[in-house]
Parts: sequence; C-alpha cells; structure tokens
Amino acid sequence: MSRDSLRDEVEKRLPNWRSWYPSVFHAAEDLGIIRAQVCDPNSLNLSNRHSGIQNQAREAHREQWGGHENLNRDK
Repeated sequence: MSRDSLRDEVEKRLPNWRSWYPSVFHAAEDLGIIRAQVCDPNSLNLSNRHSGIQNQAREAHREQWGGHENLNRDK
C-alpha cells in the first residue's frame, strides 16, 4: 500500500464504497487492503501481557529493598 490513507486507497479501488459498506474498514477488508489476523486469546489478556514487566518490577524491588515476594499479600 502506498502512503495514501486507507480511505484514499479504498476510494481509488471502489469510488462508491459508501453505498455498499457501513465503514471504510469493511470495504478495505473486502478489497483485500487490510486483513484480520487470528491471535492467541491469551495474548489479549493484559495480565498475561504485563506479567513479565510485573515480575521485573518485583525483582527490582526485592533487590533494592529486600522483603518478601508477596509484598501486597494479594495472592
């Protein structure tokens, strides 16, 4: 795709897209300009995404201040 916006690209390929589609995204998908990608549902869970960062923060806190692993007593 060139540097044109998604709307510009859709309008080049199908000038009257508004009469057929509720949104530029639906038109772009049908025209093959964009594609949906299937991903692992676990990757969508924020707690899974950020668990590595949380673990690093816990480790840094322990290194600097000492203390127990379960600082908040929440788990």
